[in-house]
Amino acid sequence: MDFFISSALAQSGEQAGAGWGALLFPVLLIVIFYFLLIRPQTKRAKEHRQMVSELAKGDEVITQGGVLGRITDVGETFLTVEIAEGVQVKVQKNAAAQVVPKGTIKGKDVATSNDKKK
Repeated sequence: MDFFISSALAQSGEQAGAGWGALLFPVLLIVIFYFLLIRPQTKRAKEHRQMVSELAKGDEVITQGGVLGRITDVGETFLTVEIAEGVQVKVQKNAAAQVVPKGTIKGKDVATSNDKKK
């Protein structure tokens, strides 16, 4: 059982891990969590809030559910998104996950055009 307690510390009567060494690991762990998890998440949340605040009529968006459509009306908390000719869906502004370049909806699907060539 000598490998659990250092013989030198046990004989001198000093407390193991006392001082700055005991505080260094938790502080280092908190700093690592901040830079690897907390900071990037707050940056992404800030970018999403800015994107949502800049949404305008005519923008093409992809919702969090994966629906691609064009914004026809922007309210205070809701968007009306046209997903097909004459089909409009009302979603929360925060449900807009990404703004895509204009013309994406009319663009041809590469897989569909390759299947027609065969």
